[in-house]
Amino acid sequence: MATTAELVRVHTELTDDELGHLQQLIAEWGMLSDFCFADLLLFAPVAGGDATRFVVLGQIRPTTNQTLYREDLVGRIIDETERPFVARAWRLGEIVEGEVMVTSPGERARLQCIPVNHRGRQVAVMTRESAPTVGRRPGELERVYVETFDRFARMLVSGEFPFEGDDSPPQDAPRVGDGVMLLDEGGRVEYASPNAVTALHRMGMYSNTEGLRLEELGVHTSGIERAFSTHLPVTEEIEAPDVIVAVRCLPLLDRQRVTGAVLLVRDVSELRRRDRLLVTMDATIREVHHRVKNNLQTISSLLRLQARREPPGSGRTALEEAERRIRSIALIHEILSRETGGSVDLNEIIVQLVRVAEEGVFSSDVAVRFRVHGDGGVLPADIATPLGVVLTELLTNAAEHAFPPGWSQPEGAYVLVSLTNTGTELLVRVHDNGIGWPVGFDIASTPSLGLSIARSLVVSQLNGTLETSNDHGAVSELRIPIAAA
Repeated sequence: MATTAELVRVHTELTDDELGHLQQLIAEWGMLSDFCFADLLLFAPVAGGDATRFVVLGQIRPTTNQTLYREDLVGRIIDETERPFVARAWRLGEIVEGEVMVTSPGERARLQCIPVNHRGRQVAVMTRESAPTVGRRPGELERVYVETFDRFARMLVSGEFPFEGDDSPPQDAPRVGDGVMLLDEGGRVEYASPNAVTALHRMGMYSNTEGLRLEELGVHTSGIERAFSTHLPVTEEIEAPDVIVAVRCLPLLDRQRVTGAVLLVRDVSELRRRDRLLVTMDATIREVHHRVKNNLQTISSLLRLQARREPPGSGRTALEEAERRIRSIALIHEILSRETGGSVDLNEIIVQLVRVAEEGVFSSDVAVRFRVHGDGGVLPADIATPLGVVLTELLTNAAEHAFPPGWSQPEGAYVLVSLTNTGTELLVRVHDNGIGWPVGFDIASTPSLGLSIARSLVVSQLNGTLETSNDHGAVSELRIPIAAA
């Protein structure tokens, strides 16, 4: 389905500013649909059609009533014979009402066509479409909601709705079904829906609300005063003992004069409690990673001290290699202790692991340059931890064994790490320009403890593959499936 912007660019002559106005209307009109208990459609004249053909830019169904349409009409081109009242409202620039055949044959709908103006220019027509009501008197809630919609409809015609300069996100705001309070121009309550009364009761307000300000009811909010003074909606949260209520105040305007306001209220206590619980849990997890990192660094330091006491030989080498592996795991836990959630950026890990590998060539006569290409993406901790150990082994092996004494190349020694993340598979390629793998080398039967550990981790914990080859130097290619993780 094409977006509103695409439909406007292809079918209409509306400017970007007018498109932004209509997009803001579409972001807000769920409230309008709920107030009028009807489907809403947005029509704009097709370019060069002399206002006889219109394209449907948007459609929304109410949550407070049944819809007339099962099919989606967005993108459909209609002419004047199908919707004569739309064309008439466009030409007159006034609200037009009538009945029209809109669904299956023999089924009619009440139509209210409302011109949408922006900065003195008519840009679209919004239609309210509902089934005819026969023999039923509306209740007080239905009557108040429809009257509120009519006030917003007049604001659409005058260009005062949607509110220009409103940056508050309507998708996070309370809905009509959550609770509605209608205020007069003095900020006094004219009407409160049953759900709004329930929200007030949860805040400990049991007195009659009609004719009183919220401050007089014990609800302290500055949003209403700001909405009245700025002529813009204000969304805030009111905290009371054991309850948090989200409030969105939308001023009702008539020729730039505030005639009242609509207050949408919603009890968000449980949501905020969950949010705070998640924040607490996240902080706890990061603290655990921090403590694990500290413990691993302590073990690393002990191994380093023990290695220094050992005479040069296999014992010292084994301790140094063990210390390097533990330090690579500690680096990942250090990153996890700084991040929210349980994922880490692979490129950030690589930078740290390269520094560990560089330490292995400090005593060498050959200066080795490490380069990293590509983006490994973000990985969960259960992949990043064993992967860090594997990469440490591959980088250290390249740094220590690819460039023996007497080796030389015109371009100098380098180790290139290439990262590719397809979303389903991670490919890591470690390529050096050294002497390459020995003839007949098989990583599955290598006597090297480090490479054996790397292969074991890849197969048992990462469910991946590790292959080696020669290409003007040694190549280690690691493939890890990441879709399931």
